[in-house]
Amino acid sequence: MASLKEQLGGLVYSTEHGQTCPHCREPAAQCRCEELAQQQRLEAMDGIVRIRRETSGRKGKGVTTLSGIALPEAELKSLAKTLKKRCGTGGSVKDGVIEIQGDQRDILKQELSDLGYRVKLAGG
Repeated sequence: MASLKEQLGGLVYSTEHGQTCPHCREPAAQCRCEELAQQQRLEAMDGIVRIRRETSGRKGKGVTTLSGIALPEAELKSLAKTLKKRCGTGGSVKDGVIEIQGDQRDILKQELSDLGYRVKLAGG
């Protein structure tokens, strides 16, 4: 376990390079932390898209969440846009999970199956 001095002693700004990443200590322009995190997230996927209906933390409003889609962030947003248009509702992408407003599980299952994904309905 690193001591408090080691944890807080990292270089944050350098007159030679400008801002530095607090994680890898590289200059901000050369930091690859986000790319590595994205790559690790993609490697952890098992190839099955899980569709769930959730209401927790949303004041009783239901959303349909899609997780396990192994795509880079830009392509994930594009897929989310297509699915939102197909369902005729709003939604967002948060931490690699697509959220579509309302209970749209049947429509999304059919649409993703047509696109060639392996789909499972998860939860109750």
